[in-house]
Amino acid sequence: MKLCRLPLPTSSPLKPFHTAAVSVLEDHLTPASAATLAPHLSPPPESPASSVSKLTTLISATQSVGGAAQIHAHLAKCGLSFGPPLRQHLLSLYSRCRSPESARKLFDEFPDRDHISWSALISAYSNNGLGREALLSFRKMRSLGVRSNEFTLPSVLKACSASSDFIAGTQVHAFVIVTGFESDVFVANTLVVMYANFGLLLDSKRLFDGITDRNSVSWNGLLAGCVRNERFDEAVSLFQEMVMDGMRPNEFGFSCILNACTGSQDLSCGRAVHGYLTRLGYHSDAFTTNALVDMYAKLGNAKAAAMVFGKIARPDIVSWNSFIAGCVLHGHDSRALALLVEMKASGMVPNVFTLSSVLKACAGTGMLDLGMQIHGTLIKAGSDSDSFVGVGLVDMYAKCNCLDDAMKAFYLIPEQDLISWNALISGCSHSGSDDEALACFSKMRREGLNFNRTTLSAVLKSTASLPAITATKQVHGLATRAGFLSDPHVVNGLVDAYGKCSCLEEAGRVFEECQSGDVVAFTSLITAHSQSGQGEEAIKVFCKMLNQDLKPDSFVCSSLLNACASLSAYEQGKQIHVHVQKMGFMSDVFAGNALVNMYAKCGSVEDATLAFSEIPERGIVSWSAMIGGLAQHGHGKKALDLFSKMLDEGLSPNHITLTSVLCACNHAGLIDEAKQYFDLMEEMYGVQQTQEHYACMIDLLGRAGRLNEAMELVHHMPFEANASVWGALLGASRVHGNIELGRQAAEMLFALEPEKSGTHVLLANMYASAGMWDNVAKVRRLMKDSRVKKEPAMSWVEMKDKIYTFIVGDRSHDRTAEIYAKLEELGELMRKAGYVPMVETDLHDVEPWEKEVLLSHHSEKLAVAFALISTPAGVPIRVKKNLRVCRDCHTAFKFICQIVSTEIILRDINRFHHFKDGACSCGDYCTLSVGPVRRKHALRWPHPRRLKRVETRVLGRAGLKGLLSSFQ
Repeated sequence: MKLCRLPLPTSSPLKPFHTAAVSVLEDHLTPASAATLAPHLSPPPESPASSVSKLTTLISATQSVGGAAQIHAHLAKCGLSFGPPLRQHLLSLYSRCRSPESARKLFDEFPDRDHISWSALISAYSNNGLGREALLSFRKMRSLGVRSNEFTLPSVLKACSASSDFIAGTQVHAFVIVTGFESDVFVANTLVVMYANFGLLLDSKRLFDGITDRNSVSWNGLLAGCVRNERFDEAVSLFQEMVMDGMRPNEFGFSCILNACTGSQDLSCGRAVHGYLTRLGYHSDAFTTNALVDMYAKLGNAKAAAMVFGKIARPDIVSWNSFIAGCVLHGHDSRALALLVEMKASGMVPNVFTLSSVLKACAGTGMLDLGMQIHGTLIKAGSDSDSFVGVGLVDMYAKCNCLDDAMKAFYLIPEQDLISWNALISGCSHSGSDDEALACFSKMRREGLNFNRTTLSAVLKSTASLPAITATKQVHGLATRAGFLSDPHVVNGLVDAYGKCSCLEEAGRVFEECQSGDVVAFTSLITAHSQSGQGEEAIKVFCKMLNQDLKPDSFVCSSLLNACASLSAYEQGKQIHVHVQKMGFMSDVFAGNALVNMYAKCGSVEDATLAFSEIPERGIVSWSAMIGGLAQHGHGKKALDLFSKMLDEGLSPNHITLTSVLCACNHAGLIDEAKQYFDLMEEMYGVQQTQEHYACMIDLLGRAGRLNEAMELVHHMPFEANASVWGALLGASRVHGNIELGRQAAEMLFALEPEKSGTHVLLANMYASAGMWDNVAKVRRLMKDSRVKKEPAMSWVEMKDKIYTFIVGDRSHDRTAEIYAKLEELGELMRKAGYVPMVETDLHDVEPWEKEVLLSHHSEKLAVAFALISTPAGVPIRVKKNLRVCRDCHTAFKFICQIVSTEIILRDINRFHHFKDGACSCGDYCTLSVGPVRRKHALRWPHPRRLKRVETRVLGRAGLKGLLSSFQ
């Protein structure tokens, strides 16, 4: 900046003031300032009183430090009598212009420094955030014997707050009492503020109650203290008390109460305050309207924020920043960027706070190019090293998966504090770079920095995503030692992390020991149980939540619907659906996706399709759920048609979508289409092939008997084959009689999953099909020696909120006689219709007639017979089985559904079978089934208790409906 030098005299009768004036003037005066003030600094008139009056008025009107310096220089040049009044005014002017250094230079040249001069200097330091200097000046003042007054002490108390020196604050408080100033309202108000700033709200309230002549400053001080300490409900009560006491709020009071409404997320209270301030005429006040815009924007009411913002005649930078930051906070990133365009068009220049919010919007929309342009603008302006902007740049680059650039931006920040580290760690976690997030956290700790709840929440998100149980336990230990187990964000992160690490016992323990009692904590635990396939436990936690009078949100409903999906609890899922509608969550994308998933996994592809059509904004999760549902129900071609429609709408598939597409091809036997999708996956969609993609292809080739191609694919995999791949090969070998390949696959499975009984069973069945009974005996002996127990085949059916479970030959049911009578009746009718039992599918070494009996008493047949005698004619029957349906039962159900004119929906370990009008939705392709493709969280089946019937009450009708009534 080019400074202006005026021709000042080298000597003056007021030499000390001349020296100070020249020094200050050379520091601050610019040509523009000189031109502005020159007309007002004409030679002084004859009357000294007139000159002093005119200069006092000019000093009061001046707003720039350059103007203050020119007035100062003029006084020195003209040799005016520079008495105490002008000195105090000029000293206050430097303070007002944010130039405490200039104020100090002027003060040091004073010939006599009285209590007014000292008070002005202390005020200059205090008002400009230099608390330590203010306290040193006060101590110096006291050591010189200069007395304090009611104007000195408020500045000193303010300095104690600014320097976070509580001990000094209590000492000054004692001094106030000794000198008798505790009854002065100005001093008392400042004491109220000081104690509130130190978090001692109870002491602040006690001091407030002791003020006899309270004014608006008194009320505002305590109100601001409540807000600062996040005691928002107390702030609202205090504001109501203030109004009832007859005190009219001013713009500062309204700003405080609006901030309290924002902090407590109480939009209705904020609207009431809006109405009240409008009646009092503050709706046009800039300070108040900015607070209104901030409140509405941060509470997600963009429409109200836009309405208030639109009525501001000339929005200032605070108005724009509040609106833009609120939009970014609630994910309205495109709206935030549009506001930036409007802001620039209005002539308002964005500042670092604006650009920091805009950088977050760029990260949210993935507009890396725009973010880089803003970065370039900041570099040109020399603001890229600003810590506030630097954090925004780190956040943007990290969330846009540009970790190298994020690191560069991070190291350009002059001082990497906790906020900048949190931005880097959170960005890595958000973008899925979880290993980098943990590495950054370790480095931060090595550099001696502490952490806060934001740090721990981001780190726990990464440990959950990996999942990394050891790291989760370490973070748990850190949180315990640092006292963060009372923080709900950290507790919820721990519950989520332990849940995703499949440590549900630990998740439950953390929940019970550190329960915050909020909806988020319950949601985390419900989700953990649901994702681990423990739907019944999820429903129990949900019931506990309702008993505590907590109102579920859309995330709870989504988790609960997923729990119903894992249980295949169709009736309970429908009841939850009804209450989701009543609560108005149907427009929520998470609830919509969960509904699609629930209905698809409960066997109603029609309801899933309807729920899918009602989702207002379908994202990739919605499409993937629907495509996967169609595939699982045997509608392979419909699934592929829906995939094509998704591509037409401009959505790019992810790895889950393409897994569903391959499964659709698998269930429909579309080998050529599957190979095309698999081969072009990375080229066309940018998705790398995963283990699950390879498992789908190998399963498909195995079903088709193309075992050589399947093995060739195994050899060309870029990673070691897992249990899913070898399981598919073992099943294919059994179906197609390839003993050697089956033995090889079994050996690999014994090494990978020695505790799984399915491998032994498939291998034994393969030997039995080939008549190799000695080898069957060896496998069974191996199972016995390894203490591996065969999982019993089991089927169950839901009737009137109860689940009835059956095993083969089960005779423990109360209606056993009716069930077997129904089976005999159906057997006669099926034989007349042309059914022939497939005795070759039974691998027991017994007579054919015995095999027929064993086949007729399979668990799924018992479940269907029970359902037929328990439900009205024509009502669809829904049966679940923990293993793959056998070929004989599959054939029998095609006959039964036609005989009784009832649709039978059977869900086995692999897929859904819809038996209707003598056909199955799988097109009989499943009869070539080669064993299950293992998934991370398979459906959990009720465990038979010593092979007896299990009758489990999931949640009674009265209990469910009663608990859900609180939704309304």
